[in-house]
Amino acid sequence: MAVDLAGTITYLKDHAVEHGFHVHDERHFVETYTLRQAWEVDLHPAEACEGPLDLHLAIDLDPRIVLDLEDLLMSSSDTPEDPDGRFAVPFLFNWGLPALASPPDLIVLSAELAGIGGVDLPIEVSAVDSFGALSDGEERRLSLVAGVQHSLVDLMYRQDSLCETLDRVHAVSMYIVDQAPDWIG
Repeated sequence: MAVDLAGTITYLKDHAVEHGFHVHDERHFVETYTLRQAWEVDLHPAEACEGPLDLHLAIDLDPRIVLDLEDLLMSSSDTPEDPDGRFAVPFLFNWGLPALASPPDLIVLSAELAGIGGVDLPIEVSAVDSFGALSDGEERRLSLVAGVQHSLVDLMYRQDSLCETLDRVHAVSMYIVDQAPDWIG
């Protein structure tokens, strides 16, 4: 097989370490009927090993993209190009924190994170209020999700194409880590 997905994901994890992350775990899922594949990687900034931030990276690979790329690689000896984004795959970054005693204003937080992530890393900010038991009182949890698309060709042949995204994700993560003590209480 010309497309080495496992090797590409391994490189991606190593590359994340080079950008200041500590990788904890990886899960690989294969849907047997369609052969769709997904990877989930648990990581966080190396400076925040003690918590409280959880960061999950999810990558979803459509089998048609992988097969089309394999056909292209088999038919040409040149390094492939992807000018029209035909081989783009989604990357989802999900940040999580424990329940917040003093949650931030979501509009202000959205604006601050937009300044850090920029237009290349749009971040959705939301919060969920829940009651474990009525006597326990309300808990607010913050949810931050960023979705970007990267070419599978670039991941395989131009690994530095993910550098800016990883740097932005690290900067967002460190901002959250720095603010978390005030929010958690």
